[in-house]
Amino acid sequence: MAHQIDLGSRLLDNPVWAALDGPHAGFAERVGRAARYPADVYAFAALADPADPAAWADLHTLAGPSATVRVKGVEAVPEGWDVTGGGRGVQLVDTGLRAEPAPEAVRLGAGDVPEILDLVARTRPGPFLARTVHLGTYLGIRHRGKLIALAGERLRLPGWTEISAVCTDPAHRGRGLGTRLVRAVAAGIRERGETPFLHAAADNATAIRLYESIGFTPRRRTTILQVRTPGTDAGPVAL
Repeated sequence: MAHQIDLGSRLLDNPVWAALDGPHAGFAERVGRAARYPADVYAFAALADPADPAAWADLHTLAGPSATVRVKGVEAVPEGWDVTGGGRGVQLVDTGLRAEPAPEAVRLGAGDVPEILDLVARTRPGPFLARTVHLGTYLGIRHRGKLIALAGERLRLPGWTEISAVCTDPAHRGRGLGTRLVRAVAAGIRERGETPFLHAAADNATAIRLYESIGFTPRRRTTILQVRTPGTDAGPVAL
């Protein structure tokens, strides 16, 4: 059954910051109005306000000179910063997903990371690092002992949790395993009184159509930028 949610929640406009300044504050490496996850957890940083020069100065202090940083929701960088890569995504929110447990799913932990990394390397659902599994609940489905499907929680912000790393071994696709895991992860999120959301690459029309078909609604286009900090120590920043 569809439920009413605020599609305009401003927290979702800057979800990495909302997570690091909220439920994931324990992971945050922070200087003032800039923060980042540890490099082996999630390779993104965030600014409290991308329009605030002081936040960019804090990010420069945090990252250091001539450092590579990835940020979301930033359209322009200050003078002296270089854009070295990037991409576009679509943010979708749960407006009518049927969330339910998956009896065949197992909780994954640190001991499963080598298998998770192998599956992620073969299916490329998005970044998953050595300690990403600590961000939230990750569920998997095994076949004859081998991990063949995965989904879990990544960003967690007040009232919202992101579903991420949705992937299935190519030899086992077409059986709805990913959808079952998305529903199961969502069930856990809903039990906490939170709403699931997720991201997909803007050019991945197949994934976007699938998520829409099971009850997610596109909310906004997102931008991912890889930037290099200025080569000198942090100082005044002009936007």
